[in-house]
Amino acid sequence: MTNIFYQFQRGKYTTVPYLLKITQPRQPHTAPIGIFDSGVGGISVLKELYRQLPKETFIYFADTARLPYGTKSQTEIVQFVRQVLTWMQKQGVKMAIIACNTATAAAIDRVAVEYNFPIIGMIEPGAKTVVHRSSKRIGVIATIHTVKSNAYVNTILKIDPSILVFQVGAPTLVPLIEQGRIDDVYTLEVVRQYLKPLIAKQIDTLILGCTHYPHLIHLFRQILDNSVEIVDPAIAVVHTAAQELQSLRKLSDRPPHCTSFYVSGDPEEFSKRVQQFLGFTPIVEQSCLGVESVKIKSESVA
Repeated sequence: MTNIFYQFQRGKYTTVPYLLKITQPRQPHTAPIGIFDSGVGGISVLKELYRQLPKETFIYFADTARLPYGTKSQTEIVQFVRQVLTWMQKQGVKMAIIACNTATAAAIDRVAVEYNFPIIGMIEPGAKTVVHRSSKRIGVIATIHTVKSNAYVNTILKIDPSILVFQVGAPTLVPLIEQGRIDDVYTLEVVRQYLKPLIAKQIDTLILGCTHYPHLIHLFRQILDNSVEIVDPAIAVVHTAAQELQSLRKLSDRPPHCTSFYVSGDPEEFSKRVQQFLGFTPIVEQSCLGVESVKIKSESVA
């Protein structure tokens, strides 16, 4: 039985057939990297991983049954993160990337020392990027939970106390993106309203403080002045992950296996929803985080 692996090469996806059933045990350096988010937001990080680490194999988990994380309490989010990371540990990952700013802000300091593999979050690499670019008036657009945590503010000011940081919570954006409404006129107006207070503060840099938001970068660019730099932390996050793997001598030097996609909710719905962001329709399995996963048959097409 064969499946199609979609590899990112030279700015586009190419298809490579491979055997679906892997019979040989993976060596530590060829073990997969786990990525998780509440939904499609982490796909922006996955695509950057394809670009920077083309020899790595990935497992993507979307906790769609409990989407969105931005409206949950810290206690709930920490519990969710632990459940997902424990599940990933059973999958034999060599690293996990919390591709969710909300989960990073709520849980990474607590869970990072609880597992025997490195865990990379979104906030610190993104914050360091803007500081090193000499930004002085930084805007952060994020979920309500991330804004209330002050995670970006505290991290940035710890590095450079002279920087001014302004935040806006944007709770409506994640649901709109999950619904696939990335080109709606209504979505454009919602983004415009969220950006108004940041524009009034004359920001020179905007951090996309939610992994869903890069899917709307064309709208942000349409509204903001060209002088405002838009920062997607995913680039810095993947660079950090690559450095960590290199220091541990766990970078893969072999061709990757197909990315495995799992969700806690409806796999067929996620498969259809994510197609517009990936450029192909993945095969998705449902996992109840401890309950045996159930394979959902779905065509993998370009």
